[in-house]
Amino acid sequence: MKLISVLVAATCLTAQAFQPSQRPVLKPATAVVSGLRNKAPASVSPLFRDAALTRGGAVPGWAAYNNALDENPITAKACTSAVGFFLGDLLAQLFIVKSGIDVRRLVTLSVFGFIYHGPSGHYFYNWLDSKISGTDGASVAAKVAIDQVFWCPIFMTVFFTYLGLCAGDSFGTIGNKIKSDLFTAMQGSWKVWPFVHAINFKFISTKHRLVFINGIQIAFNMFLSLLGSK
Repeated sequence: MKLISVLVAATCLTAQAFQPSQRPVLKPATAVVSGLRNKAPASVSPLFRDAALTRGGAVPGWAAYNNALDENPITAKACTSAVGFFLGDLLAQLFIVKSGIDVRRLVTLSVFGFIYHGPSGHYFYNWLDSKISGTDGASVAAKVAIDQVFWCPIFMTVFFTYLGLCAGDSFGTIGNKIKSDLFTAMQGSWKVWPFVHAINFKFISTKHRLVFINGIQIAFNMFLSLLGSK
């Protein structure tokens, strides 16, 4: 329950932190759509209105990060997810496990964020937004359902398979791990992510989905790192 409370609080604080200031906001240039690999179809978000103007003033590096999302979206999102998984596991080891830093585990999870979570999230959310483009209640609910019913088990299965292969486990052992822990992981997801994604799909542009998700997911990654290291 404590972890769930942290996740919910983090969602609210993250959303609040990126609300624009009351100063005049320049209209962002319209992004050019060129397939799923290129710029996101929605470049404007109520919580990320301008690269330079946010709550409290300019955020150092925010404009450069937005440029990276436009010019090299997959690399930028891969790096974003690598940082998210790195921080999630580091905090789990420091404040929950408290048995020293397992560098191999830290690197393993960071690499997973870089090679899978970021790139797959880029393609999945671009595809989802291209199929369901609205932000009305029905569209948001449909996106949340697709994410949690279809994408969640696929993601968790890949996560456990990756960890098993890195640990040198046999496919039989990996299969047993998935059977024993997949539903637990999905239950943990269902307690938090429908609420987070309701905000995500309603207010956040496709371009910024992964940075918003990773901001929240640092706490959830603590749960995943502990589950994956059992």
